[in-house]
This record gives sequence, C-alpha cells and structure tokens, in this order.
Amino acid sequence: MSGFLAPGDGTNRPIRLTVDGEPVTGIAGQTVAGVLLAAGRMSWRTTRSGAPRGVFCGIGACFDCVLTVNGVPDVRACRRRAADGDEIRTQSRLEGA
Repeated sequence: MSGFLAPGDGTNRPIRLTVDGEPVTGIAGQTVAGVLLAAGRMSWRTTRSGAPRGVFCGIGACFDCVLTVNGVPDVRACRRRAADGDEIRTQSRLEGA
C-alpha cells in the first residue's frame, strides 16, 4: 500500500539526533515531533509571553511545533521526518525580534 513502510525498508533502524546539544534517539521514519514526544518532550518552543508550545494539530496547519533543524528555522516538527544526525534547536518567539 502506498504511504506505508514495509519491513526491510529501513524502519526500526535507530537514529540519533541532538536537541539543544543533548543526544536523543529515535527510529527511522518518525517525524521530529514523534521523536521528541517519545523522548518525553511535550514542548519545544515558547511564545512571546513565555507559554510553551509543541504539537497542537499534528498535521502542519498551525505552526505551533516549529523549531530549528540543521540551522533552518521555523521547521514544522510534525511534518519533517527525523534523520540520523539532525541538529535540533528549540525556538523562542523572541529570537530574531
């Protein structure tokens, strides 16, 4: 079936990324949001008021889950597949203001 990962296609392969300099492990095929949630991180961005944000809609419509991936800001964590070696940085609405 289209869209589903089959055995032998690299799934269940462990991957490692860093989040704010700390190592985090995931499984190939997971989104960045999936890896972060599995690691117990419920938020990774703050608003101007300091309120925490993480996954809200989970389909890429709301932009609550944005973070910086490999130096690229405002990446939606729910839409991007995590890759081995990714460097993730949490964001604050105050950055670049």
